[in-house]
Amino acid sequence: MQTLGGLLTQALHLVLMLLAAPLVVGGVRWLKARMLGRRGASPLQPFRDLRKLLRKRPVLAENASAVSEVAPYVGVVATLVAVALVPSFAHGMLLAPLGDLVLLAALLALARFALALAGMDVGTGFGGLGAAREMSFAAFAEPALLVALLSFSILAGTTNLDAVAATFRDGLLGLRVSLALAGIALLAVALTENARIPVDNPATHLELTMVHEAMLLESSGRHLALWEYEAALKLTMWLALLAAAFLPFGVAPAGSGPLAWLLGLLAWVVKMAGFAVALAVFESAIAKMRVFRVPEFLGAALLLALLAAALLFVSTGLA
Repeated sequence: MQTLGGLLTQALHLVLMLLAAPLVVGGVRWLKARMLGRRGASPLQPFRDLRKLLRKRPVLAENASAVSEVAPYVGVVATLVAVALVPSFAHGMLLAPLGDLVLLAALLALARFALALAGMDVGTGFGGLGAAREMSFAAFAEPALLVALLSFSILAGTTNLDAVAATFRDGLLGLRVSLALAGIALLAVALTENARIPVDNPATHLELTMVHEAMLLESSGRHLALWEYEAALKLTMWLALLAAAFLPFGVAPAGSGPLAWLLGLLAWVVKMAGFAVALAVFESAIAKMRVFRVPEFLGAALLLALLAAALLFVSTGLA
């Protein structure tokens, strides 16, 4: 019976995340447009864009290799597996035992690697520029992510994401300075991973400032649709991860029934809407930083994550 419940919650979780991903991106765009005094496109516009692109056959450059054809599928599959491991409205999903924090970081790195390879495959200047910037940012973002996740695993006593989220939900840890420092570091990494302001501007097409968009200039048709959907899934996954770690209220415990799932779903929708509004307000209030300042931004995130881990080692007597 427990296995059936885990399978059902896993399937519902995947359907929820697949449907919510374009809506989250469209909602953030609509909110930003309204804050800037514009009408803005409908929050459902990403669904229409994806449907239109999926109907078109991709146009590949003459010197494009199999990397350009395979990379979009690798990126989407890696991100989709990561999405399946992050709890949303309920704990105890079928894949919960496999949801290791290090595995989650590895899947995100695999998706980033596939995108960088796709950007460099044709050999254009902008694609190589975007890939070089992406990987240089990752050299700072990945250590910050791993150290922040290490802090979570120290507090929960495990690297299993579902168990960590359940520990935070039960409120046994209380308020900790180290947890706040790790959370700030994780927010900085989330902005970098999703190419959001102040690290990158997802709405710009100015060649000298592009990072993520520069690697997609040679993509078209269904390949571009896959990359756009991968970015939407990754943003939704990060928001769900932040919600599970820092806003754990309302999540249905493992082995619960449909009523608890419904309450967890309502709570998850409220939390995701709150994060979307916060992201729109944040991006409307600040400007994109210079590319050369991004390593300093991520270096500060790494230092905060290291400080959080050091405080935890001292406070828990693990040193």
